[in-house]
Amino acid sequence: MMMTTGPSNTTSTEGYGGRPPDSPDRNHKNHPQSRFSELYTISYLIFFSLLGTLARLGLQALTSNYPQSPIIFPSLWPNFAGCVVMGFLAEDRMLFPPYWGKAAVPKKDDDEEAGSIPAETETEIDPAAAAARKRKAHLALKKTIPLYIGLATGFCGSFTSFSSFIRDIFLALSNDLSASHNTSSPASRNGGYSFLAVLSVCIATISLSLSGLFLGAHLAIALSLLFARFGLALPYRFTSRVLDRLAVLLGFGCWLGAVFLSIWPPDQHTPSVLNDLAGERWRGSATFALVFAPLGCLLRFYASAHLNGRLPSFPLGTLVVNLFGTAVLGMAWDLEHVPALGGVVGCQVLQGVADGFCGCLTTVSTWAAELAALRRRTAYVYGGASVGGGLTILVVVMGSLRWTEGFGEVKCVH
Repeated sequence: MMMTTGPSNTTSTEGYGGRPPDSPDRNHKNHPQSRFSELYTISYLIFFSLLGTLARLGLQALTSNYPQSPIIFPSLWPNFAGCVVMGFLAEDRMLFPPYWGKAAVPKKDDDEEAGSIPAETETEIDPAAAAARKRKAHLALKKTIPLYIGLATGFCGSFTSFSSFIRDIFLALSNDLSASHNTSSPASRNGGYSFLAVLSVCIATISLSLSGLFLGAHLAIALSLLFARFGLALPYRFTSRVLDRLAVLLGFGCWLGAVFLSIWPPDQHTPSVLNDLAGERWRGSATFALVFAPLGCLLRFYASAHLNGRLPSFPLGTLVVNLFGTAVLGMAWDLEHVPALGGVVGCQVLQGVADGFCGCLTTVSTWAAELAALRRRTAYVYGGASVGGGLTILVVVMGSLRWTEGFGEVKCVH
């Protein structure tokens, strides 16, 4: 393990399993509700991707635009906060208690089938190992619950954004980080200071994301007694019969509402924009991002589910979606900042692709959980390949415009 404390075996949550049975004696594969599990999971992913996107955009607006802000790159706070929630969900054992379905616990591995120490004897010999086994089994169970998948993969994955993190690294490298959030142009500097700026963004984001992951796990442990005392566990029957079905209505309904808000934004006919389309803010600020957000979240979910299992010791799916989303964000940024190209609506659509599709396609919460769960050498290789590969992509994509014609002023307000 890369680290010895914090969330237990918080491997990638980008996976889908069958619905847990109502009791341990019931075969969940033959349960009538299992036929709708994927529909419920997709609905939760859509709904929570919308909430995660709004949370990310709102937290960025709150933490990066006030005077004399000590942090000038806006991706840090959402990545930290999303990792806190991810750590809490991964470590929590009260909201989704083990009695939701013991049949969903993963099968024993080959060593156990070959005659390893029974669980009861292991508890007596090594209580810590037995507790770790139970936590791992409970985490595997939670990954089969649509609501948990929606919270961990949908909300946390959309709340955090790996592509925005890599974009901020490139802007620090090119000395455009402060200029992207302030009206004044940054003072020129040599390459040595740009290197220090890159290290600052990398160290701050990675360390705070991992710290947030462990902070969330510690909060889950601290609140477990409170949850147990007041019985705050989610009832399985209520969740499966009410919340799951409600999620179908909320997920697709809210997504459709975002489309309608993009077609007819609330500020479309206000006096400030009747003669100046650039004053229209809703589309560029939120609504286009909400339209594209579920697409990125669903693509990440299915890509990770198909690719992460190919190399059990290396999260290939998360790496692929993070790098692909970073490339798409770089292209959207270039098109948005090409001098004398495009109009206001086109600029707003590109901003929606960057904030919504790329923001939800790429994730820091799952990435940080995987770094914490992998072996030390694999974790450094995985983290280096992710950050180094993403930065290389943006140097090629965004650098080709930055160091030739330069970034032009955007046409839209967001």
